[in-house]
Amino acid sequence: MLTHPTLDKLRQMKLAGMEAGLREQLGDGSIGELSFDERLGLLVDREMQDRENRRFTARLRQARLRQNACLEDIDYHAPRGLDRTLLKTLGTGKWLRDRLNVLITGPTGAGKSYLACALGQRACRQNYRVRYFRAPRLFTDLADARSIGRYPRALARLRRCDLLIIDDWGLALTEAEQRDLLEVLDDRHDERSTLVASQLPPEQWHSLFTNPTIADAVLDRLVHSAYRLKLKGESMRKTRSRLTGADD
Repeated sequence: MLTHPTLDKLRQMKLAGMEAGLREQLGDGSIGELSFDERLGLLVDREMQDRENRRFTARLRQARLRQNACLEDIDYHAPRGLDRTLLKTLGTGKWLRDRLNVLITGPTGAGKSYLACALGQRACRQNYRVRYFRAPRLFTDLADARSIGRYPRALARLRRCDLLIIDDWGLALTEAEQRDLLEVLDDRHDERSTLVASQLPPEQWHSLFTNPTIADAVLDRLVHSAYRLKLKGESMRKTRSRLTGADD
């Protein structure tokens, strides 16, 4: 077998997984014990896995998650009120298929951002398009887009996300920000999922709006079809600091 021309052709056809798999087979002295069909099957499996890994890496890069987090690494030992059963349910991705929302609330340092990013990472693994924003950055980006005539395009990009994560929401909203949030959520209602993380419980969100009509519309689209994760306890950063002996 003329291996080098074959490897070159695999590279030219952008079959990187099969190329790597063939190189490994050539270096495996026991590979001759397998039939042609078995070896070919291994190469095809390797190519499929390589492509899926590249797609996942691209989705993760586009998501711009704030933290490198995953559900498997969640700390259940700290008394934070974590519902393991609910998180396991969310990990299946059914809430995304059903186009439901998730609301994560709790005090500073309780791990809201980590949970949000962990659910975003799992969604990327499940082939969903994800985009993470801190709330101030989201509203700034929309204001900038409006100022240069690209507001409809910015809304369209957000609309295409299967999961939109809005983190650190809890400040009072300007009139423009209230309208922006309604536009975003109205596009997504019953079509895509949204995750919001906030220090304030949903019962206090209405007070962030000066326009009660917009507040009612936003909360109707966001809260009534959502799973809720309510964290409690002291800051995880303080807890880890004590465990490591570091200063607060």
